[in-house]
Amino acid sequence: MSPNESDIERAYAECRALTRRHYENFPIASVLLPRHVRRHMYALYGFARGVDDIGDEFDGDRLARLDWWEAHLMAAFDRDEAPPGVVPAAFLAIGRSRSELDLPLEPFLRLIEANRRDQRIQRYATWEELLDYCTCSADPVGRLVLAVFGYRDESLHPFSDAICTALQLTNFWQDVSRDLAMGRIYLPREDMRNFQVSEEDLGRDIATDGFRDLLRSEMERTRDLFLRGRPLISLVSGRFRVELALFSRGGESILDAIEAGGWDVLGKRPVVTPLKKGSLILTTLLRHFTGRLS
Repeated sequence: MSPNESDIERAYAECRALTRRHYENFPIASVLLPRHVRRHMYALYGFARGVDDIGDEFDGDRLARLDWWEAHLMAAFDRDEAPPGVVPAAFLAIGRSRSELDLPLEPFLRLIEANRRDQRIQRYATWEELLDYCTCSADPVGRLVLAVFGYRDESLHPFSDAICTALQLTNFWQDVSRDLAMGRIYLPREDMRNFQVSEEDLGRDIATDGFRDLLRSEMERTRDLFLRGRPLISLVSGRFRVELALFSRGGESILDAIEAGGWDVLGKRPVVTPLKKGSLILTTLLRHFTGRLS
């Protein structure tokens, strides 16, 4: 039985509430975006949040639950298929957004795969292995957002991937302690050895000199990715350009906060203050309206 319009509108409303309820460095789908675009962004977030919650918090067989999540995804992309049980709100919204925007399936599947990897892999040997993980955990989000805004040119993907990977890595460096509490370490083992940082060092309340040097090195790589992705801001237009610039600059401001704290993220999680967020928004808007946002 197909959902009616009221069911779909309630689903979008649930995704919107979920988006606003969860902490983010910068808001998803800000009021700068047109309302009809925001609803699609809420649907994407509802999907991504749901699959991440399964991978991080589900109390049970997470791999089986991820299979269940994928079954609902396939149903949202194929109206002739209907998995049993109650359909999560995210999929009613995704189903409508998919049909309106012709969203690609593959990025959604990669987000599920990232969470499957999290159940099997808790350590990464090299930087290259970590970047490969980001092709599933981060890059698909940027490609879906590009599709929401009508950008289908694949030449934009390398820039989008660079920004999304940089944002994902920034989150890892911000949340070393949180990830460790879940048994995960995203700092590559090879780099930890080079800077003489042990897993025991990560559990300290105060960072060692080796840890600070390690994080500074990883952040330099991350800043380079933000720089590589920056041309995308000039290749899109309108309110999307502003939103993209805010996300990119917001991520870099987290790196600034980590640096200002002496590269010690173990004792206290660095955040962007409300004053800094407000300043970023105002300066970004000013640059946009004066034609200097690039």
